[in-house]
Amino acid sequence: MAERVKVWFDPEADFLEVIFSDAPGYMRETENDAVMERVDLEGNLLGFSIMAVSQLAKSKPLIAELLSDRGNAA
Repeated sequence: MAERVKVWFDPEADFLEVIFSDAPGYMRETENDAVMERVDLEGNLLGFSIMAVSQLAKSKPLIAELLSDRGNAA
């Protein structure tokens, strides 16, 4: 079964957001200052955002651990 993912980029804000689900949720911090995860009230991962995208090093990837479980997010 295919899953739909929405990707938004705002060049003025230098902000990238990836959304797995349109379910209600909130943003919370991760261990990486540039990455926020979007979760529902049960902690299921709904998406994530990356700030200051243009400042990422071209020679190495951004690594972030998203602690939430995608679980049954709709």
